[in-house]
Amino acid sequence: MPRSVSRSSVGTGEEGDKLSLPIAEIAAAVRAREVTAVEAVTSALARIAAVDAELCAFREVWGEAAVRRAREVDVRVAAGERLPLAGVPLAVKGRYGERAADAVRLIAAGCVPVGATSVPAPGTPWQTWGLGAGGRTVNPWRADRVPGGSSAGAGAAVAAGLVPLATGADGAGSIRIPAAWCGVFGLKSTNGRLPHPDRTGLSAVGAVARRAVDLGAYWRCVAEEGDEECESVRRPLTALWSDSLGFARSDPGPALVAHGAALRLDGAGVVRLLPPDDAVVRLDDPGPAWLALRAPGAGGGGGGARGANTGGGDTAAAHRLRAANDRRLAELFSRADLLLTPTTPNPPHGHEGPGDRYSTALTWAFNLSGHPAASIPAGFGPDGCPVGLQVVARHGEEQVLLRVMAEAEEQAGLAGC
Repeated sequence: MPRSVSRSSVGTGEEGDKLSLPIAEIAAAVRAREVTAVEAVTSALARIAAVDAELCAFREVWGEAAVRRAREVDVRVAAGERLPLAGVPLAVKGRYGERAADAVRLIAAGCVPVGATSVPAPGTPWQTWGLGAGGRTVNPWRADRVPGGSSAGAGAAVAAGLVPLATGADGAGSIRIPAAWCGVFGLKSTNGRLPHPDRTGLSAVGAVARRAVDLGAYWRCVAEEGDEECESVRRPLTALWSDSLGFARSDPGPALVAHGAALRLDGAGVVRLLPPDDAVVRLDDPGPAWLALRAPGAGGGGGGARGANTGGGDTAAAHRLRAANDRRLAELFSRADLLLTPTTPNPPHGHEGPGDRYSTALTWAFNLSGHPAASIPAGFGPDGCPVGLQVVARHGEEQVLLRVMAEAEEQAGLAGC
């Protein structure tokens, strides 16, 4: 439990116990009429009221609307409708998060949005922070540190137990970084797998949860698929470790903790780490290409426009770098099922900013390439803050990532806070 945020006054009683369950079990309890959706949502709202003045994870809390929607879920359940996520309290990213493709499907499945989580405000070039209704969002583990971003409130709210699930969007690490720094699980989907309005194609939908199994329930709902994995995946899953991807400079603290988590996965039989000589992980720094594709007037960077020169020398160079890294990653994934790295090269920074460090150094490569990626809680660094282990899979293999996350939690003891 995060020591910087007190939860002693919330989550007590029968409803609080229900909210501590996996989200599929919360929904099962609502469907069985053991607890109502109104009770589940009211419990979440009570947690938010008790804690969020300190945490500032929410930009808006939709109390009356959430209770009204919960009543509607209870009516649907009473009428015999089987809602897979009936009554599960949900936080959505930003003021317009209800419109996101995954949120629409979650709400249709019975989730009840209780509010909009914080995101960065204008005025900083760095996006690893958030501004809630009461001020800057704090890291639940250390109030003098940021929670990561741009899905800042999502990571903080889930880590502090205000909601069991929060949606996000990941354009450079915006789900994986707050998941890592808040000590929870985060999933970025394959770019283009689900609709996203980002003109560049660099952003993908995803979510943050305290349990790996909850991200599995999230994905089954939003992707509308079962638990089947790609038949071509080898057993056991093979993995390559890199703390730099060939260009980044990782601090020793996060790198050692993340590598220790990778060794635990190997020791538990979740993965088989390959010797470094089996495939050299050496990408070009994706930063300049990412920034060029994000620049105003650069045009689309995803989908069919991926290989096109959309004008400007920087954009043309960006496409060349992207193509070169894509070739290297294709070769890497022909030799291994997974790539493991620290989620970030640095620990959570203070509210004054990261200085000259790019916290995205190890994540935005996979927004450029489009690969699905996850952050798994790896442990704690010397500063007392959580560290994440990034796991990257082949395009379209979210189910592989979900399997690794679940086994990391169940077999290797890499659990959320």
